[in-house]
Amino acid sequence: MKIIYISHTRFPTEKAHGHQVAQVCSAMARLDHNVTLVTPTVWTPITESPFEYYSVPENFKWVRLKNFDALNSRLIPNFLAFMFSMRSYRKKVSEFLKPNDADLLYCRSHVVLPSMLKTGKPVILELHTLPNRGRSSFVKLCNKCKRVICLTTPMKDELVKLGVDGQKVIVEGDAVREEILCEVPPVENFVERLGGHPVVGYVGSLVARNSLSKGVDVLVEALSVLKKQGKAVRGLIVGGPDDWKKKYEDHARKIGLSSDEVVFTGKVSSSNVSAMMKSCDVLVYPAPASNHPYYMRDTSPLKIFEYMAAGKPVVAANIPPIRDILDEGTAEFFTPGSSEECAKAIHGVISNPEAAHQRTINARKKVGGYTWKKRMARILEI
Repeated sequence: MKIIYISHTRFPTEKAHGHQVAQVCSAMARLDHNVTLVTPTVWTPITESPFEYYSVPENFKWVRLKNFDALNSRLIPNFLAFMFSMRSYRKKVSEFLKPNDADLLYCRSHVVLPSMLKTGKPVILELHTLPNRGRSSFVKLCNKCKRVICLTTPMKDELVKLGVDGQKVIVEGDAVREEILCEVPPVENFVERLGGHPVVGYVGSLVARNSLSKGVDVLVEALSVLKKQGKAVRGLIVGGPDDWKKKYEDHARKIGLSSDEVVFTGKVSSSNVSAMMKSCDVLVYPAPASNHPYYMRDTSPLKIFEYMAAGKPVVAANIPPIRDILDEGTAEFFTPGSSEECAKAIHGVISNPEAAHQRTINARKKVGGYTWKKRMARILEI
């Protein structure tokens, strides 16, 4: 098939959605489809090509349309910039699609749907959140799509409740790169590491969209709890941005954790992510105590899939969306926002390596079905 993916954000970007877009396009190309990614002209500080930046093969075409970049114009007030940019971009998308004979159009935002649906071509919409406004028109747009992909079951449930045809909606979370799937080390190696200081790690962005916390402070405080209990561990926090890194570093020092006891590396290249994960004994997915839709409905963390693939025990905040991926047979859970329970879960993994190893094996087997290529094969098959 000839597939055109229409993205509505700057590309490449340091944010996780850019990585996801690149992986989706590359996976569809590896399934022998002719794939073109279309993105707007929006200034980005990244000078590398997306193929270099995201470490994906150059197996799809990338087209950057020449729309008006109101987001970086001094002439347009900030509160109007997105509206002006999207108006210009939708016009350019319509012009681009007119002469194209695509078999399928794909996007991850409803803001570009009107231009795509006008072509009469089948459209797949992949949703990563639900809008707070204009839900009536949003539902109508969804029902005109061939398929609507939700990242999580809670998102699908709310979408169907809003009035979207349930027959059109399927759940597919994010996925993992095939090449980072690795063998789980034998339990003896894990036990040997316990003779020194087990390394408890977090690898990923320190902040979610709209400046939402990822709960890394919960993990930092859990390390402090373990220290006070006389349980010697080391923390490794990998990710940016720099202002959030400094914020958490300052917090760690304030609660008595030295630079030897918890290390903050800042952002690392995507090619180094696997190595960072494999240097840890336990990988933690924290979350704050919050009823925000991001935590309760929308998130399908890329890091969870990468944690599972890394062959390391996973400790995770018990939030509804990740229950699509993890269960008691693949992870140790704790109550979101509770540093005491997080510390208890970490210690439970360290003190019972055989049970942790079995969950690790289960997780790796399970994540084998969540590669990008298998994910996109399931989506496109329908």
